[in-house]
Amino acid sequence: MDRQGNTYTFLYASIMVIVVAAILAFLAQSLKPMQDKNAAVAKKMDILKSVQIESTAANAEAKFEKYIGKNAYVLNVKGEKIDGVAFTVDLAKEVKKDDAERAYPIYECQLDNGSTKYIIPVRGKGLWGPIWGYVSLNEDKNTVFGAIFGHKGETPGLGAEITTPIFQDPFKGKQLFDQSGAFASIEIVKKGQAGSDLHKVDGISGGTITSVGVGTMLKDCLEGYEKFLKN
Repeated sequence: MDRQGNTYTFLYASIMVIVVAAILAFLAQSLKPMQDKNAAVAKKMDILKSVQIESTAANAEAKFEKYIGKNAYVLNVKGEKIDGVAFTVDLAKEVKKDDAERAYPIYECQLDNGSTKYIIPVRGKGLWGPIWGYVSLNEDKNTVFGAIFGHKGETPGLGAEITTPIFQDPFKGKQLFDQSGAFASIEIVKKGQAGSDLHKVDGISGGTITSVGVGTMLKDCLEGYEKFLKN
């Protein structure tokens, strides 16, 4: 075969593409277990952080087992326990379903002081992509003990500020139900307008769409737990 011809060049390029693709596929498959484990550890760190337990990649699994362990389960919209593993519920898929069809994972955390906290995962949409988080509640199943949020691609210095204590800390002490017992959720309002309102938190200056996204996410996700929380 003429090595200077177009046929040789085409065949050589095709073979190289196939070889490189095979190598990349092999590497991706080989690394997947490690990537899955790292993702699981990061998730456990976030869950623990929502109840103000700091952890590292090295001790997150041990702390998760100590404070939560098997005290995690899945609910339906009626507040009843159903089959399923809370940790493996894919919220990205669940939030697209009707309320009656969703699986609602929840984690019970037993702190060192003997108190119980209920941790609820949430997921929604920001300006540029998905946002998510964990909201922990006191034993009254109403008052927020802690909240953390994450994002995939919000703007640094603006929407990305949902990951900072400045935005997250004000959630502590807020309540999901009003004085009449009706679900009120937590609304994200313009900066400086929340004041002492138990159902409002100041948004991020310049990050209005992401802030609104957090508020919508909280309402859409937490409302499905209403019957469980009231019971």
